[in-house]
Amino acid sequence: MSSAKTTSLAPETASSGAITSAGRWMALLAALLGWLFDGAEMGLFSMVGRAAMQDLLGFGSAPSKPEEDQIALYFGIVIAMFLVGAATGGVLFGWLGDRIGRVRAMSLSVLTYAVFTGLCGFAATPLQLAVLRFVASLGMGGEWALGVALVMEVWPNRSRALMAGLIGAAANVGYMLVGFVGLVLAAWLTTVEKTLLGWGVGVETVQSLVAFKGWRLLMIMGTTPAILTFFFRLFVPESEKWQEQNSRGTTSHWKAADLFGVLVGAFGPGLIILAWAQDWSKSHPESWMGQNLGLVRWGSIAVGLLVATIGYTYPVLRFVMRSTAAAGRPSETRPILGRMLIAALLSGIALLGTWASAQWAAAWAGKLTNGIAGSTAREWTQIFSAAGACVGTIAAAMAGNLFGRRISYFALCVMSLAATLWFYGGNSEYNTQFLVSAFLLGATTASFYGWLPLYLPELFGTSVRATGQGFGFNFGRILAAVGALQSGVLTSLFPNGVKLLGIPMAGGYPAACSTMSLVYLLGLLVIWLAPETRGRPLPE
Repeated sequence: MSSAKTTSLAPETASSGAITSAGRWMALLAALLGWLFDGAEMGLFSMVGRAAMQDLLGFGSAPSKPEEDQIALYFGIVIAMFLVGAATGGVLFGWLGDRIGRVRAMSLSVLTYAVFTGLCGFAATPLQLAVLRFVASLGMGGEWALGVALVMEVWPNRSRALMAGLIGAAANVGYMLVGFVGLVLAAWLTTVEKTLLGWGVGVETVQSLVAFKGWRLLMIMGTTPAILTFFFRLFVPESEKWQEQNSRGTTSHWKAADLFGVLVGAFGPGLIILAWAQDWSKSHPESWMGQNLGLVRWGSIAVGLLVATIGYTYPVLRFVMRSTAAAGRPSETRPILGRMLIAALLSGIALLGTWASAQWAAAWAGKLTNGIAGSTAREWTQIFSAAGACVGTIAAAMAGNLFGRRISYFALCVMSLAATLWFYGGNSEYNTQFLVSAFLLGATTASFYGWLPLYLPELFGTSVRATGQGFGFNFGRILAAVGALQSGVLTSLFPNGVKLLGIPMAGGYPAACSTMSLVYLLGLLVIWLAPETRGRPLPE
């Protein structure tokens, strides 16, 4: 397949049906805007999470070592809740997209994450923030699955690599924009404070909004994507591939009762978070759980992942059983389930590498410059990392199309591990080299988000595409949630640092994040279990 064909955006009747060129562009624009705001929403907490935890826990501007450990613990818990919510939302809204259509379900998903992200700005405790982030992430996880399905179905096969790269780049543009908004807000907080007071807002309320670098204001601004719901409903065409399935009656095999499995599945990762958030060895040292804390925690991971796997795959398995029975065919559940699990592993490795290592970069920059008045290290770190990610996602999608899906994933794992170890092992202060290495960190670790939207839709037929890839990508978030919880533990476990692959890492964030990046070694093996799909059309 030539590069000219890869990047073409010309119409292709065989792939896109009767949808007009304008309709395809509207679908792409809507999806790109959705992913842009997705990236902005994810970037919000990455940048302001540490300040939010300091505020909600009542710590000052210079936390002590024990307080830093608490900040890291609660930061990890909130991230874990967000990732679990995204995993649940990927299946929930994916099911809805396969049942009622991509566009209608996407409108609901965007409205969900917009409204509840804004409400995060009014949280009074870490627990409240975690719950609101969970609900917001339900919509965000659904939007990814629905947007990818819609774009890949309405655009021609030869454009898939470019579309996948744009998908990943759009999210990272949003991630980068948050950094710029943070810079502007940091510079204008005094002006914002005076303006709000001039509007008659209470002094106590205003001080709460602008305190700790204005993290509450940034969260409230997260309601902006709500206006996209009207855009979706009025101008974006529905996928004709889905409409064809609907006309055949295939979508009627999705049953609302099957969503009970998703509800049960959500208890699995909930159990994991509960086990890791509560330190029974300190609160109840004489109890069995206090004396066997390690067994309890690792047992919760095994049980939680099993419950989540069964619960989240249940709606798809029931759908396939009904549809194959109605068509008089043998059950096709085994191959579909196998592809869902492979997709989850590939996504989980990529997401774990990002959320347990790269996502802490801005927090580490803030730690390195703690006490420096007017420091914008967090914001610039996020901007450089996101700029690298925009380049990396497009390059990864193109590489997957040029060299093949499997070899490109293998190369991305090697480069991501190398970049992470250099970022955390080669920096001890915030300077130009720090920002350059942050750029490379973003370019490599985020590159998977251009590869995944290229590959995952190729694993599933139209009737189960949104749910199948929604499970695959977002179940990976549960694995990433487990890693995020370990980051807080590893921060206190290696106070004096650790040596990895011959590279010394300082204690705290460098030791924790670089240790978690070793997950990329697993990716070097898992990718060879996945089928090669280069050059093949989307399965019907």
